[in-house]
Amino acid sequence: MADVMHETGASAGLLYLLQPEDRRLWLALLSGVSRQIAAPWYRASLDAATPVTDAMRQRRPIWLDSQEEVARRYPQLGLVLPYDFALAACPFVSGTPVRGGIALLWPVGSTPHPTPYRHEAVSAYCRRTALVLAQAADRGEPLLPPEEPRYLPTSFEGADPARAVAALGFAERLPTGCCALDLEGRLTFINSAGADLLGSDAASLTGRLLWEALPWLRVPAVEEGYRAAVITRRPTSFTATRPPDGPLLFRLHPDGSGVSIQITSASQQTDTVEAPPAEEAVGVLGLYHLTHLAAALAEAATVHDVADVAADHIVPAFGPQGLALAVAEEGRLHVIGHRGHSAELINRFDGTPLAARTPTARAREIGAPVFFSDSADFQRAHPGAPRYDDRSSWAFLPLTASGRRIGSLSLSYDRPRSFPPAERALLTSLAGLIAQALDRARLYDAQHTVARTLQTSLLPPALPRIAGLDAAACYRSAGHGMDIGGDFYDLIHIPTATTAAIGDVQGHNTAAAALMGQVRTAVHAHATAGTSPGNLLARTNRLLADLDTGLFTSCLIAQLDLARHRARLATAGHPPPLLRHPDGRTEVLSPPPGLLLGIDPNADYQTIEIPLPPGAVLVLYTDGLVEVPGKDIDDTTRSFVRHLARTRVHDLDRLAQSLLRHAEHPARNHDDIALLLLRPLR
Repeated sequence: MADVMHETGASAGLLYLLQPEDRRLWLALLSGVSRQIAAPWYRASLDAATPVTDAMRQRRPIWLDSQEEVARRYPQLGLVLPYDFALAACPFVSGTPVRGGIALLWPVGSTPHPTPYRHEAVSAYCRRTALVLAQAADRGEPLLPPEEPRYLPTSFEGADPARAVAALGFAERLPTGCCALDLEGRLTFINSAGADLLGSDAASLTGRLLWEALPWLRVPAVEEGYRAAVITRRPTSFTATRPPDGPLLFRLHPDGSGVSIQITSASQQTDTVEAPPAEEAVGVLGLYHLTHLAAALAEAATVHDVADVAADHIVPAFGPQGLALAVAEEGRLHVIGHRGHSAELINRFDGTPLAARTPTARAREIGAPVFFSDSADFQRAHPGAPRYDDRSSWAFLPLTASGRRIGSLSLSYDRPRSFPPAERALLTSLAGLIAQALDRARLYDAQHTVARTLQTSLLPPALPRIAGLDAAACYRSAGHGMDIGGDFYDLIHIPTATTAAIGDVQGHNTAAAALMGQVRTAVHAHATAGTSPGNLLARTNRLLADLDTGLFTSCLIAQLDLARHRARLATAGHPPPLLRHPDGRTEVLSPPPGLLLGIDPNADYQTIEIPLPPGAVLVLYTDGLVEVPGKDIDDTTRSFVRHLARTRVHDLDRLAQSLLRHAEHPARNHDDIALLLLRPLR
C-alpha cells in the first residue's frame, strides 16, 4: 500500500477486507488521514452505495475527478467532506471472489484519470493484493481485518540524527512561532516562540490535540481548518483570539506526514473567531460525525441495519468504549446491537423488565438522559449495581420517536468524563436520530414480514416424495430495498408423469406475488391433467392474456419420465436449464425459445425431449442466480456452469446451498432467486 501511494502520488488510502460469511467491509489499513476523519467509514455494508462497494459489485475501478463528481455520485460522502479532492476505488478480484478493495485520494490539481502508468500501478497493486488474499484463503488461513484499522505512517527517506538536530536548531532560532501536528491532529513539535505565543510550554502540549489542550482554541474554525488541510493538502489559515493578548494568525501547510503551522500575531482589524466557553464547545468533528451518522441512518432500512449503523459509527466516531442499543418489546428491553461489551454482560441485561430500576430502563421511563461522570457517581445512584466491564463513566439515553419511548442507548467510557452541556446536547441529538430511524425501520420490518409471508404462502410448503427421484428446492429473497417478487417453483406428481415448473413474474411488489400465485395454480392444474410442457405453457399464456394484468411471466416446464430416463422441456423466455451428467460434464440445455407469458395469446411453445440418465442433476433456476450488473449474462452463466461442474457435493440440499453462496457474492445482483434441483435415481 505504501508503494502504490508513493508511485501514484496518492495523499490518503483506505484498504478494506471482506470477512468470510460477513456482508460488511472492514477497514483494515489506513494512511494519510487521521482515524477521527476515517471513523465513519470503519465499517461498510456491501449493500451501501460507496465507491469501494460499487467497485466491488462492478468488479472494476471507479475514478472520480473532483469533489463535484464525488458529490453527484455519492451525496453522503460529498456532504460530510465538502472539499475539492479526487478519488479512485479499486476491487481485489481473484477469479470469482471479490475479497475487498482500496480507496485512494488525491489532492486538488492531481486528477487520478487512469493514465497508462497510474492505471497500471493501481491495477498491478490490486492484482498482487488479490493474489495474497487468495493464497491465504486457499491455505485455510484467510487474512482477516483487525478490530481496529492499522495505521500506516509516512516515513521520511534519508532522515538521520544530524538533520534532526539541525532542523531543531533552525526552528528555535526563528523569531516567529511554528509547530507541527501529525495527521491525527496531535502536536509533535513546537518551538519556543510558538509556545510563548500560545501561553504554554512544549511539555504540556506535546502529544495532545491543540483544541483540547488550549480551551481558547475550541472553536469550529480550528478543527475545520485542520481537517480541510489534511483532506485537500492545500494551505489553509484561521485566526483565533488568545485572551487577553489578542488575535493570533495560524497558517497551516500540510503534506503526507502531517501539518506544519506558522503562528504570528495578527492585527486587531483582522476578522477573528472568538472561542465559546469551554463547556459549550462541541467541535466541528462532533458535528461532522453527527452529520455522517444522520446520512447513514437515512439509508438503513431494517432494524438490524439501524443497529449495525449505530454501533459501527458511534464507537469509533464519538469516543465510547462500549455501546448497547435496546428496544422495548412486550414489557422488556431487548438488546439489538452492541459493541465493546462482553457477551456475558449483554446476556445479563438483555430482557430487562421495563419496570426495573436499572439505568437503561430508568432513562427510557423518564424520557430524559442520565449521565454518570465517574464510578462513585454511578454507585450513589445505583448502590449494589454490578460494574459495567470496568468502565468509569456512562451515558444512558432514551430513544423517543413521535412521543413514544421505544428504547434506550447506553454508552460507556473507560475514563471519568464530565459530559459538558454541549456534549450532552450532541449525544441527545444522536439518540434522537437513532430513535427516528428505528421507528421507521420497525414499520418497514412489519410491512416486509407481511409481504414475505404472503409470498412464501404461495410457494409449496414442501416437495412431494417421489419414488426414483431426488429433489431439492430453495427460495432466497432479494436484499433490502426491494419489495416481494414473483419467483416461484413447483413439483407435481401424477402416476403417468412428474412435472417440474419454475418461473418469474415481472416486478417486485404485491401485484407480482399475487399473479405468481395465479400462474402457479394454473400450471399445477394443467400439469395434474397430464398436459405436455408446450401445451401447458400455451394454456397458461391464454389465461394471463385474459387477465390483462400488464405483467409478463417467464416460465420453464420440465416433464420427467423416470421409467424411460427421459425429460421433455418447454420454455417461455426463461433462463436455460443446466444438466450435470453423472461424470461431472455440465451443459446448458437449449429448448426452443418462446415468448414470455401474457404477451401474445396465440403464441406457441415447442417441446423437446432429452435423455435424463440416473445420477444426472437437472438444474432449474431464476435469473437472480446468474445476473451480474455490467456483465454479459452468457459469460456469467458459463461461470456458473463451471462452478456447478466442479462442485462435488452429492447431497442436493448441500449442493443448492453451494449454488446460492456462489450467487450471493457482492458482485451479484440483489434479485430474488428460486432454485429447483432434480436427480433421477437408479
